[in-house]
Amino acid sequence: METARSWRPTLPDVALAVGLAGFALVVALVAPDGTRDLDPLAFALLVTSALVLVFRRRMPMAVLIASIACVYAYQLRGYPDVPPIPILVGIYTAVRAGRRGLTIVVAGIGLIIVTFAVNHSRLPDESTRDVIQGSMLIAGWLVAAGVIAEVVRHRQAYIEGLKQRAVEAERTREEAALRRAGEERLRIARELHDSLTHSISIIKIQAGVAVHLARKRGEPVPDALIAIQETSAEAVRELRATIDVLRADPETPSNGNGLDQLAELVERTRLAGLDVSVEVTGTRRELPPEVDRAAYRIVQESLTNVTRHAGSATAAVTVDYRDGGLTVQIDDDGIAFPDDPPVPGVGLIGMRERVAAVGGTLCAEPRTAGGFRVRAELPTSKVPAQ
Repeated sequence: METARSWRPTLPDVALAVGLAGFALVVALVAPDGTRDLDPLAFALLVTSALVLVFRRRMPMAVLIASIACVYAYQLRGYPDVPPIPILVGIYTAVRAGRRGLTIVVAGIGLIIVTFAVNHSRLPDESTRDVIQGSMLIAGWLVAAGVIAEVVRHRQAYIEGLKQRAVEAERTREEAALRRAGEERLRIARELHDSLTHSISIIKIQAGVAVHLARKRGEPVPDALIAIQETSAEAVRELRATIDVLRADPETPSNGNGLDQLAELVERTRLAGLDVSVEVTGTRRELPPEVDRAAYRIVQESLTNVTRHAGSATAAVTVDYRDGGLTVQIDDDGIAFPDDPPVPGVGLIGMRERVAAVGGTLCAEPRTAGGFRVRAELPTSKVPAQ
């Protein structure tokens, strides 16, 4: 059902009303003479019957009644014959607005009244049959206007129904996709738990036994062995946290690793044999969880790459808290050079994906003086929705 949108008339309605008013005046001036000549009242009735259509969307029934009154008053006074187009437009608008029953009553009563009135005051050369035929012709036009409006109204309702069904189908598809994603997360979680967690736990236990036996015999415990024990324990913890994330509702925030665990990460890296320095600048503050985790993982992956690929190198980690963002930079003095850059692997790809997910930028390339640099600039003021 159409409803009124605003008290202010729209430009198309104004143009329609003005156009019909002008059309009625022209037709009245060129039409055959009636029983009465055109006078100011005739022009006023014609113009009013059309101009009230400006408010047809706001007050459809009031506009229809006003148009009927003006047009029929014009006809009853015997002015030159003019087509009742304003009434047709008024009926169309009222039926489109859902006022079908009331429109039939108003239009029918008006037509009956004017038919009897015209028949009572008909010209000598007119018969009752001629009057009734003229009224039936007008009734046919009125019915046609109502039928057209009803057809348009039903078509509009059909289109709206199609749109609603399309929206519902899209929502159903999204729910099905989310359900499949949840099932896939659970499957991955089970696979990780059944394979990696067990294997890493065995490594941790074996490293712990080796440390225990070495201390029991009074032998020095190698730093590498302690690093294996502590790193495997941390790997188990992180893996279980990852599994918990996979099993959890994606809308629920997770408590993963962040920069508050940077000191522990650096200490484990030093035990593995890499000399690492850390510098934190700016005012420490709480970061969005996505940014905090991304920064930690970038440092973790960079230090792992240095340990694996840079040989006897040192690394420097810089964390800069700045207004609206966070900068994380990891420099090493390894064996990478601009003329022979390393081939990007899964680690660098993963870092780029993490940075892109929070709307940041990543630069990972060999330094001019040798070694490698990873620099990530992460926004903290506005993080894209996950």
